[in-house]
Amino acid sequence: MIKRLFALTVFCVAGFASAQAQPNILADGTTNFIQLLTDDQGWGDLASYGHKRLKTPHIDQLGADGIRFSHCYSSAGVCSPSRAAILTGRTPYRNGVYHWINTDRELHLPASEITLPQLLRKHGYQTAHFGKWHLSHYSDKRGQAPYVFGGDKTQPTMRDYGYDYWFATGNVARPSHRNPQNFFRNGTPVGPLEGYSAQLVAGEVAQWLERTRTAGQPFFMTVWFHEPHGPISSDPRFMDRYGDDADPKLKQYLGNITQIDEAVGAIVQSLAAAGLSDDTLVWFTSDNGPAGDDEHNLKSNFRGSTGGLRGRKSHTHEGGIRVPGIIKWPAGLQRAGTTSEVPIIGHDIFPTLLDIAGVALPRDRVIDGTSILPVLQGRPFQRTRPLYWRNRKETMRVAIRDGAWKMLCDSTRSTWELYNLAEDPGETMERGQENPERFERMKAALIVYDNDVLSDGPAWWQQGSWKKSFPAEVVEKLQEDRPR
Repeated sequence: MIKRLFALTVFCVAGFASAQAQPNILADGTTNFIQLLTDDQGWGDLASYGHKRLKTPHIDQLGADGIRFSHCYSSAGVCSPSRAAILTGRTPYRNGVYHWINTDRELHLPASEITLPQLLRKHGYQTAHFGKWHLSHYSDKRGQAPYVFGGDKTQPTMRDYGYDYWFATGNVARPSHRNPQNFFRNGTPVGPLEGYSAQLVAGEVAQWLERTRTAGQPFFMTVWFHEPHGPISSDPRFMDRYGDDADPKLKQYLGNITQIDEAVGAIVQSLAAAGLSDDTLVWFTSDNGPAGDDEHNLKSNFRGSTGGLRGRKSHTHEGGIRVPGIIKWPAGLQRAGTTSEVPIIGHDIFPTLLDIAGVALPRDRVIDGTSILPVLQGRPFQRTRPLYWRNRKETMRVAIRDGAWKMLCDSTRSTWELYNLAEDPGETMERGQENPERFERMKAALIVYDNDVLSDGPAWWQQGSWKKSFPAEVVEKLQEDRPR
């Protein structure tokens, strides 16, 4: 199979050396993990990331008490692929979730994938999920009851994916963030709820910590907020914090971010009340960049900020994939209150948490992420493979990042762009002609990595008119090596 050849050659072509193994002094299986994920929050959508108006004191305090990453990335420019990468450590297309999962679509996280909650549960962890799921079958009737989630017997259940407990929706909160009607608790419909999604999720987390978890046993939970993805609805008490001068749609968006912030603060407080703050690692990030075509579009309430970066949701340019990233871990960080410029990505979560828990990585598949535990402990860090993206929409779909340099190409590899993000974070100056050797080296590395990914994973993306979207040599090779 060509994927074995690509896996062997990607390192020498790209020039990435394996990091020397380091002992993990905290690998005792006692650290708790909470992975907080927002939906469509831009890189600039926090006060601590430069927003001039947003009030986000609780999330900003996470950064003040932990590490704030200035070059944190989602694994894709849209939601379902990013989420699949978090749980598997494998980039989209490789893990099978190449696109956001629409109602009744065959696409889902395959049962053959090994997930983070599955592995941690096998090693004594309690596992729970709260909020949006969006990795397997759902039918929400576009806001009209009855809602169905997890009813397709051909796909895994939340328990199959590794969760003991879940309070979840299949996709977005319906009919909106206010009084959602499509939550399920452990497979049973909850029915209409009163309140706003983020606060309902935070309240369920607090109840789980107080009433359901087994004291003394470590836990892993994913808390995936619906906000600020549409249909947006914000509690007036959060909107009122932005005065009367902001236009109503902007206030709706700003209030929505503060709605998340208050929920994060409530979760942190719940940890403190349970005496779990020191022993719990909290990892906050977003699934992709902000929705909409322009944060200044007065007709839209999708007013998320990229912080001046190019592109937005679904783009492979920085605005579509660079997102906030904060880790708080009182018992494990060498230095709190710092900012790191080390690039990290969503699929690093999988190997990092397993590293901390002392659980070995699966050895029968490619893991694209790298444990960033050395960064957290102040030790030397080096990636074993470059950061890589492939998105389904927009012109420039594929990219890798090597140090400060980023190479992009369209899906057929006919157009190429090279940028130096240290000098040009807005990706405004193409540098390929000025750096021909680097251009050719990174072009070759991208081709090798991309071919490897496309030869791996389920072939759902090969349906219909897929041949028009990939280089001819890839199509030919896949047809030779893989029955369809």
